[in-house]
Amino acid sequence: MNPTILWFRRDLRLQDHAALTAAVTRGGPILAVFICDEQVENLGAAPKWRLGASVAALQAALLTKGNRLILRRGFALPTLKALVAETGAKAVYWQRAYDPTSQSRDRAVKAAMLDMDVDAQSFKGHLLFEPWTVQTKAGGFFKVYTPMWNSVRSRDVPAPLPEPIFIPAPMDFPRTDNLADWNLGHQMQRGLDIVAGYARVGAAKAMARLEEFTQGGLRDYQANRDIPGEDGTSKLAENLALGEITPSQCWHAGRAELERGNPGAEVFLKELVWREFAYHLLHHTPQILNQNWKPAWDSFPWSEDSKSRNFTAWKTGKTGLEFIDAAMRELYVTGTMHNRGRMIVASYLTKHLMTHWRLGQAWFENCLIDWDPASNAMGWQWAAGSGPDAAPYFRVFNPESQIEKFDADRKYRTAWIAEGQRNPPKTAKQFFAAIPLSWALSPKMPYPNPIVSAKEGREIALSFYKSRDF
Repeated sequence: MNPTILWFRRDLRLQDHAALTAAVTRGGPILAVFICDEQVENLGAAPKWRLGASVAALQAALLTKGNRLILRRGFALPTLKALVAETGAKAVYWQRAYDPTSQSRDRAVKAAMLDMDVDAQSFKGHLLFEPWTVQTKAGGFFKVYTPMWNSVRSRDVPAPLPEPIFIPAPMDFPRTDNLADWNLGHQMQRGLDIVAGYARVGAAKAMARLEEFTQGGLRDYQANRDIPGEDGTSKLAENLALGEITPSQCWHAGRAELERGNPGAEVFLKELVWREFAYHLLHHTPQILNQNWKPAWDSFPWSEDSKSRNFTAWKTGKTGLEFIDAAMRELYVTGTMHNRGRMIVASYLTKHLMTHWRLGQAWFENCLIDWDPASNAMGWQWAAGSGPDAAPYFRVFNPESQIEKFDADRKYRTAWIAEGQRNPPKTAKQFFAAIPLSWALSPKMPYPNPIVSAKEGREIALSFYKSRDF
């Protein structure tokens, strides 16, 4: 039987994989393929490295199933056409993506394959609910999270699909690139080895992380998830972003704990739906990626100077406000940031510093190993006031009161801010080992005074809001 090309993208796993299951069911050999296309080439430094690490883990997993991963570099459509011609494949299967660039690419691939008499199919797997299947009672899309949660909370979610015992391979494999030759981590420079120490790469580690969380931290999740100094979150965003684990696997684990009376389970399920909400908005309003979701904000006078003193101080963790600086340093060292920190640093940048959310969005896209296009865009616009939010745009978080409330024991600040400590912890020192030498920073420097204080920044933001023309 002619082979099936199984095109892996952000679905780097073998369990609960609908396209893989369909390929096995079809019969015949399976050619597992990953393409380093423009979507990959355009990733920021940390997401690109993290993707490469996940591809390596998938390579190893496929070998245990009697198969291997074929690597090619180039535009997706001509690469797939070439593979069809080389192998005689009569089917190409993949898991759906929801950002507009991927969707445009995938439509072109599907049309071209069908013209070549090749069966081309896409499958669900990155989300719990396809965006077009979730509607308001009026038939529109949800613009506020809570009504969407209420709409889907009782829906049936199909059980995760089992991992195949064996994945049939062709007699002869086509040519493959060497993953190391792609050098996907080269932009990380000095920070690579440090960030790598915090990542948990691959489907096996993702499942272990889910089990550890549901059997441990989930019980205190509601109380601890807002405390940045505590290990109180699942940390599964890194794995969900690359499809090393599915939201369905997480949902069923959470539902099982809910039935057992675990008090943190419903909060966890709500967070999974918050991710769904981001993709729901991305599907229905794709401009959320790069335009103000509320067009009235187009005239708002945010600074877009990426070389300004304020933006430089913000991205280098030198604002003089401990919550901001601790969070920005955590980001550079670990490739992640506590959710409370993300909210506060985004609010500070867009409101206290009157800097456009797109600059912050781009910095996160460069630094996050859990970068996700929908969640990143929605999070930034939510914080800036230009996006979907039931709260008023003139809400301005106070980073000083926030750090005293959520870091009363100073555990978080101590972990990330070395200045002023006689013996700073490893985490705080790692920041200075990871950053570019051009930043010319040292833990021996005095901690800076605030570039814009909490009180001054709030007054600046409110004055701009009063003079807005919308």
